[in-house]
Amino acid sequence: MTNVVLFLCEGLVYVAVMVTLLHLRHRLGLGVFIAALGVLHFIETYLAAVFYVQLPFGVISPGSAVLFAGKLLMILLLYVKEDAATVRQPIYGLLAGNFITVALSLLLQMHQTVSAVSNRSADLAFIDEMGWLMLWGTLLLYLDSLLIILLYERIGRWTRGFLTLRFLICGVVVLTFDQAGFYLALHALNGAPAEVFWGGWIAKMGAAIVYSLILGAYLHFSSHSLSVVRQPIGDIFNTLTFRERYEDLLSRSGRDMLTGVLDRSRFEFEAPRLIRNAVMSGSVISLIMIDADHFKSINDRFGHLEGDRVLKSVTDAIQAGLRPNDHLFRYGGEEFVVLCEGLDHGSALSRAEQLRLRVLGGVTTSDQSAVTVSIGVASTPTDGTTMRDLLSKAYMRLYEAKRRGRNCVVGNA
Repeated sequence: MTNVVLFLCEGLVYVAVMVTLLHLRHRLGLGVFIAALGVLHFIETYLAAVFYVQLPFGVISPGSAVLFAGKLLMILLLYVKEDAATVRQPIYGLLAGNFITVALSLLLQMHQTVSAVSNRSADLAFIDEMGWLMLWGTLLLYLDSLLIILLYERIGRWTRGFLTLRFLICGVVVLTFDQAGFYLALHALNGAPAEVFWGGWIAKMGAAIVYSLILGAYLHFSSHSLSVVRQPIGDIFNTLTFRERYEDLLSRSGRDMLTGVLDRSRFEFEAPRLIRNAVMSGSVISLIMIDADHFKSINDRFGHLEGDRVLKSVTDAIQAGLRPNDHLFRYGGEEFVVLCEGLDHGSALSRAEQLRLRVLGGVTTSDQSAVTVSIGVASTPTDGTTMRDLLSKAYMRLYEAKRRGRNCVVGNA
């Protein structure tokens, strides 16, 4: 019974200190909390590998049941209090640190050592074993962290307002996955018996209950500082895995060299995501397809340099009539596509008419002839819920505008 009481005390001390560090992050800095997680990682792995005690329901290690379970739920708490971009810092920091540990342990074993202190020598084999265990444990932690955050958001629609229950469900599911994964490594390296798995699993389930109750109570009394997440699951995953950095890099490329707006490759990348997010959130999005009328004749009459100038002037006129959150793409040749988030079909038709008038009133050829555009408009959900649906309808309406004599907007053909 003494061991049970000690386990409970260890858990209470751990969660009290870590929650305090997290709560004071704006005064002390978030680095204090993250560094504490990192420092505890070694002893957590060491205890999970070699230090066990007997409890009524099995053989348990406090490294696994107390420290690791606590760390995983602390990472979830950090996400709840901050965001995905913040919580990925300790995840990748631990992963990088353990890669360095493994690499250095391999190099250390190449040294020719001397005995400078009597009866003491470095157990490099143990360091090497611990390095690999820590690396495996950190890889599991990486997967665990992604899973627990995505699961937290996924079940939020059914457990909204029940933070303790959400923490408990996430803890039970992900700690079960982790116990199975870490036991495989323990069994392979140390020959750990099956009772280590079952005892550790029961202890982790108990830890999930205790930690969930404590963290749920903490969040309840500090709810004024909670950040509210409204991102789709896919966007959260992209942030956790640094994909948004790739997308930021992509945003700096994928631009049309002549007009400076996004090109067709960017449209084919961005449009499905924007339309999918709008559909999933119950919002609307409209696609406006614009084509410069008789553009070939401008090139034929005045040359391609004048054609390029006219095309850039058309682009400027369109951009001047867009909102900051509208997305303009050069789809090909003299064709442009505008994606308007949150704009229903009626509003999109009005916006398209404004764009037509801007081009008509502001763009001319070198002989002062007016340049006109034909426009087709399609919107979710009436015209479909995919890029292909909207593009097909907008194209059809664009060519109906051409058939009607050009210089007009069609949204219902």
